[in-house]
Amino acid sequence: DVTILVNGLPLVQVELKKRGVAIREAFNQVHRYSKESFNTEHSLFKYLQLFVISNGTDTRYFANTTKRDKNSFDFTMNWARADNTLIKDLKDFTATFFQQRTLLQVLLHYSVFDSENTLLIMRPYQIAATERILWKIKSAYHAKKWSTLESGGYIWHTTGSGKTLTSFKAARLATQLDFIDKVFFVVDRKDLDYQTMKEYQRFSPDSVNGSESTAGLKRNIAKDDNKIIVTTIQKLHNLMKSEKNLPVYNQQVVFIFDEAHRSQFGEAQKNLQKKFKKYYQFGFTGTPIFPENALKAETTAGVFGRELHAYVITDAIRDEKVLKFKVDYNDVRPKFRQLESEQDLKKLTAAETKKAFLHPERIKEISQYILTHYRQKTHRLQGGGKGFNAMFAVSSVDAAKLYYETLNKLQKDSDKPLKIATIFSFAANEEQDAIGDIPDESFEVSAMNSSAKEFLSAAIDDYNKMFKTTFGVDSKSFQNYYRDLAKRVKDQEIDLLIVVGMFLTGFDAPRLNTLFVDKNLRYHGLIQAYSRTNRIYDATKSFGNIVTFRDLEQATIDAITLFGDKNTRNVVLEKSYEEYMQGFVDSESDKYRKGYLEIIRELKEKFPDPAEIVKERDKKEFVKLFGEYLRVENILQNYDEFAALKALQAVEPEDEEAVEAIKAQYYLSDEEIEALRQIEVLPERIIQDYRSTYNDIGDWLRRERENKAQEKSTIDWDDVVFEVELLKSQEINLDYILELIFEKHKKQKDKEVLIADVRRMIRASIGHRAKESLMVDFINQSDLDAVRDKAELIEAFFTFAQEKLRQEAEALIRAENLNEEAARRYIMSSLKRKYASESGTALNDLLPKMSIFNPQYLPTKQRVFQKISAFVEKFKGIGGEV
Repeated sequence: DVTILVNGLPLVQVELKKRGVAIREAFNQVHRYSKESFNTEHSLFKYLQLFVISNGTDTRYFANTTKRDKNSFDFTMNWARADNTLIKDLKDFTATFFQQRTLLQVLLHYSVFDSENTLLIMRPYQIAATERILWKIKSAYHAKKWSTLESGGYIWHTTGSGKTLTSFKAARLATQLDFIDKVFFVVDRKDLDYQTMKEYQRFSPDSVNGSESTAGLKRNIAKDDNKIIVTTIQKLHNLMKSEKNLPVYNQQVVFIFDEAHRSQFGEAQKNLQKKFKKYYQFGFTGTPIFPENALKAETTAGVFGRELHAYVITDAIRDEKVLKFKVDYNDVRPKFRQLESEQDLKKLTAAETKKAFLHPERIKEISQYILTHYRQKTHRLQGGGKGFNAMFAVSSVDAAKLYYETLNKLQKDSDKPLKIATIFSFAANEEQDAIGDIPDESFEVSAMNSSAKEFLSAAIDDYNKMFKTTFGVDSKSFQNYYRDLAKRVKDQEIDLLIVVGMFLTGFDAPRLNTLFVDKNLRYHGLIQAYSRTNRIYDATKSFGNIVTFRDLEQATIDAITLFGDKNTRNVVLEKSYEEYMQGFVDSESDKYRKGYLEIIRELKEKFPDPAEIVKERDKKEFVKLFGEYLRVENILQNYDEFAALKALQAVEPEDEEAVEAIKAQYYLSDEEIEALRQIEVLPERIIQDYRSTYNDIGDWLRRERENKAQEKSTIDWDDVVFEVELLKSQEINLDYILELIFEKHKKQKDKEVLIADVRRMIRASIGHRAKESLMVDFINQSDLDAVRDKAELIEAFFTFAQEKLRQEAEALIRAENLNEEAARRYIMSSLKRKYASESGTALNDLLPKMSIFNPQYLPTKQRVFQKISAFVEKFKGIGGEV
């Protein structure tokens, strides 16, 4: 719609929609362009750095990146003032964002490439904080006020809002001030996982390796061409202790602390103020220490100076940059209830209380609960669903050992056991600086007692067997274990990680959605630990799931109120099961949100038979209503009450044994079972039919739009959003469908019934609809009785499908008289890419020889492209050769 050129290069592309159109539509369109044309090799538009989308009332910007985990709609952002009020209207946005100076600043200074060369563009609050720091350094320098509280300050940006990027960018920009000699960017050693190391190594080699030696740091300080120095607090401290006078002590120096708490206070801080004569220091924190939660230590403001910019958890949730928390106190152990709801800190730290928490019966019940509900909590109920993973915070090394052993013992005979790992280390018994501080675990494993060391060593051995690695417990090897584990948790290769203190602060894993807690968390530590789960990822991840086995309700409210305000809990905590079932008024927007039961009633009344939804008006109404159903069901999946309801629905009322099993699993009484039976839910078959209709209407609408028929219609579809991501999350993979075919055929030998079931299942899925005929042919042409097990059936299907792929490709090439070699090449690369593309010349090369001026040329090209597209849809993911 609008392209903005800077010195003749297109750097910004603006996509506009009329008012009332869902802004997501504009995003989807840009996303389609960038996949198909913007980023192709010879496109002038590959220089685009920034996209802006708007429907007049809502305007957002985002970076041009094709990286999957950064280009979902969740990563678009509104422009804002320094006090975080949003600038959404297109007129206001244009007047501020598109000012020449502002736009150039965003393009030149506030864009960053990470170590994998993904382009990131800073958010407004990150820019505001950076500018405040630079302003503070300049004004303190001109007033000669260095080395005082007035020459620094702290930035309060909530956990998960991208503090490291902001602090690092501020450090980089500070090096450009001509009167500054050195900038120290100070991190905590434990936050140096593999990823951040790579980031910092690009800017100052050797300064952040894990070694304690200060020689590398000293060398880096002495270099003239190196203005920025990345170091750990531990190394800086050692340097100040061992070096009496260095030239840098008298130079103009900026300190930026990436996490302004615990290890930065105390001795290192006193030393720094003594040694350095002209410093400016700034701290970043997600949970400042205030007088209310300070114990004996100083407050954050007392060390760094006043707050320069704040972006708190309520801001981040409103801007959808982090998720809400759903906190469940799971109190199903009546015998231990009194113990679990103890709030008195003195009693909680007493030896006999600690012992009571480790009662084998309690450990076993909790472990069983975790194993039973793990797949539901992490959205892995669907066959082959990727879902998320989880962390389990426990109170001590002894607890970690008991849980690790019990969980593994209980799942010994499972055919799909969870991959469980654990990590902990020596934590000195120091006094806390602030209430709820999670004690610092060092990398010095040697300081632990022998039984803890033995257990850690055994757990690392299990890990080595699982991943064919060779880590151990000596200091260097343990640090490498720490980094390898961090990477595998991020990549979801570990299902459940048991921790005592490590990984509960500063660890960033967007695919983690659940935290199980058997530990007393307070204030700072509580928010830090909970925040491991609330990074945005995709539409399925609607909140961070916290399941506590102690009553932390009051502690949660206290912490949220301290780091927000009185109303914060309505914003930060997820609504109750009752509210989602019955409906509620959203306190933010004052809009009424329908409950699950009401949506189901409406679906039954208005659309009893999905096959009869023919009129366009009905189609639109159905899509809106079923979209609401998908959204509320996605949220309810995480509630145990809903899981019990679904489980009960799946068994026959006469099957007493199955009902008893459900009662035991969900701790239900006869009355509660009876109450659940009264609740109306839709049978699975009907939901599959609804899903299939929802998909059909989506396909129909796409075709209508392509054929421009939509413009003649009187019905406006612009305010409808198709919940594609939620449908994908329910996606079942091929192996799972084949396993079900095997199971169903074993129970009843009727092929017709089997085919009807399979058709229903495939039509309800997004990715496999094109494979319906393939599946049906396979069932009809196979002797299913001869198949011995699931693996054999899966193999038989893929052999059958690959043979079909060869036959149909040959038939297509013959029928259209295509250039054989070029056609095979194009089809294979399309299958690999999972879609056929019209860009480039590959498609032209395979067409039969004719002049491009021949009137038959374009229709032939279109027809061939459509045939190949359909072929790719049908056979992608099958493997084999053409």
